Amino acid sequence: MREKVKTIEKDEKFLRQTSKEVDFSKSEWKEALKELDEFCKEDDNIMAMAAIQLGIPLRLVYLKKTDLNRLEEDYNEQTVLINPIITKKEGLTRYWEACASCMNYTGLVERPYRIEIEYYDEHEKKHKDTWEGLKATVICHEMDHLDGILHMDKALKIVELDKEEIQELRKKEPYKIIEETGDFKKLIKKR
Repeated sequence: MREKVKTIEKDEKFLRQTSKEVDFSKSEWKEALKELDEFCKEDDNIMAMAAIQLGIPLRLVYLKKTDLNRLEEDYNEQTVLINPIITKKEGLTRYWEACASCMNYTGLVERPYRIEIEYYDEHEKKHKDTWEGLKATVICHEMDHLDGILHMDKALKIVELDKEEIQELRKKEPYKIIEETGDFKKLIKKR
């Protein structure tokens, strides 16, 4: 199943494109969502996936694991974001991010602690939510994919590690909340 993932090694140009908005009048998004769902359910290590990573350049994100306290568990959150837009970013966090598309390159990335987001679900219903912590981090990572941006582009440091080494690194340097409030852009500039 892993061979479906587009990688920087073979498909960087593809991954660097901007994904198109989902047009609900066309059925292609339903097939894309089905493919995302099947892929994510088969791979326990995936926290989330953007459709572009499976070769589908649509603004579709599938969230699977975003609860920091349950990362070691086998569970499936199954939240779908269609045409997501972040309307506000607050606070600052730091986390060692990994990515199925970026091979074994793990990067220390700063992201907002809290985001306000608008999106549609798989029933075409519009939502406005505020999410914080790891969930905000994961969503920002996946939404970057929709715009052709990789976590390595934003990383303060990059290391090459396998899955076990990533877990050890995250134990030594866990998810860190630097600020819970304040304008994200201003906080990043201060650092």
